[in-house]
Amino acid sequence: MSEVQAFIDRLEERSAERRDVVSEPTWIAARRQAGAARFAALGFPTKRDEAWKYTDVRRISEGDFALASDADFSKATAATLTLPLDAIRLTFVDGVFSAELSDLAALPSGVGVEPLSQALATNHEAVGGTLGRLTGVEFSPFSALNTAFNEEGAVIRIAAGTRVEKPIVVQFLSRANAAPVMSHPRVLIEARARSQATIIEHYSGEGEAANFTNVVGEALLERGAILTHYKLQEAPLNDLHVSSLHVDQGRDSRFVSFNINLGGALVRNDLIADLNAEGAEASYYGLFFAQGRQHVDNHTLVNHNAPHTFSDENYKGILGDRARGVFNGKVIVKRDSQKIEAHQNNANLLLSDRAEIDTKPELEIYADDVKCSHGATTGQLDEEAVFALRSRGIDEQTARGLLTLAFAGEVMELVGLDAVAERVERTVAGKLPERFNLAGLVELAALSEDSPQQGE
Repeated sequence: MSEVQAFIDRLEERSAERRDVVSEPTWIAARRQAGAARFAALGFPTKRDEAWKYTDVRRISEGDFALASDADFSKATAATLTLPLDAIRLTFVDGVFSAELSDLAALPSGVGVEPLSQALATNHEAVGGTLGRLTGVEFSPFSALNTAFNEEGAVIRIAAGTRVEKPIVVQFLSRANAAPVMSHPRVLIEARARSQATIIEHYSGEGEAANFTNVVGEALLERGAILTHYKLQEAPLNDLHVSSLHVDQGRDSRFVSFNINLGGALVRNDLIADLNAEGAEASYYGLFFAQGRQHVDNHTLVNHNAPHTFSDENYKGILGDRARGVFNGKVIVKRDSQKIEAHQNNANLLLSDRAEIDTKPELEIYADDVKCSHGATTGQLDEEAVFALRSRGIDEQTARGLLTLAFAGEVMELVGLDAVAERVERTVAGKLPERFNLAGLVELAALSEDSPQQGE
């Protein structure tokens, strides 16, 4: 319990600092106390907990993390890390809002984007009605920890009938501090009836950073709302990253998730969608790429709580060196949720004999008139495909990069933002020779998926 106590002690120090600066509404203080009490009772998860049996969080629990007090960050460095998009942008540095690195000057009518601290200062009652409604302190020890420490984050509100043309980027930058820091941001999204928006959560930072980010996201989609959500996680390779996103879907709403993980030393993602009314659809597309000793754990859940709902999931894992991946995807079809359709697939590519994947797709069905499928495969690159590319004058490293990129192609061809796709291509395949037609080569390389050395 000493590890837990270290975090509680840090929280008490922060609480004393906060009391000297600002007077908070009583409900915020009460929630912080509830989060602290729940975290103290639960402690950090261990490998004895089923949901964490393949993921060791001692790098977090044994860490000595401070809390950042400023958002000072080089503009030049931020420019190299920022996605080149014409976007509405909200930027945080080690969890602290940076007005200087944000771009909120021209918000269109019907769109609200602001840091959580500002939303609480101007109308805390409106935020209090939705904050924590989907992900409370009971969800996990990390959600309890987030509730206890949470001071900042993003609040995004899309008015009914509003179509947001520009993407909304919530950018989290990690600094190479003298001592590691932690942040516990909250992302709250409210998409009203028949609204439509694209939101990108982007995590990146300075190469030597070694910080801990613990983020909780909540999204409420009303009738007919369409939300496309990108999570591009390319944090520094010593960063620790835990996140959850819980989505509440109304009638005829559509949620599309692109969960792309390229960075971080230890990464855990939880993604949950509740399909609560007829016509609701959820599509999950995931890609995780890990090298060295990176560890990436993806847990997904779709709750079909109503009839005539649809879900589709396709996650791809690419693991090299001594990296380890975890995929646990679960679909629950509740009683009387008839005539639903749910499909789930996880395919993994191991680039090294020492890389490892633990995969567990699950279906839990309590209705009889449903159409469901799931599956998982793991394999290596097809050496015949490598030879085929090399015979066309391509060096071995480039050939293997192209084949690896082709494996990811089933997910990447659905990505609608070139800036995101280019980050993936650069990480997975490296800098490719310009004299080659990448699209044509990837199409040729795709034969590796037609005849991979795979096994169930």
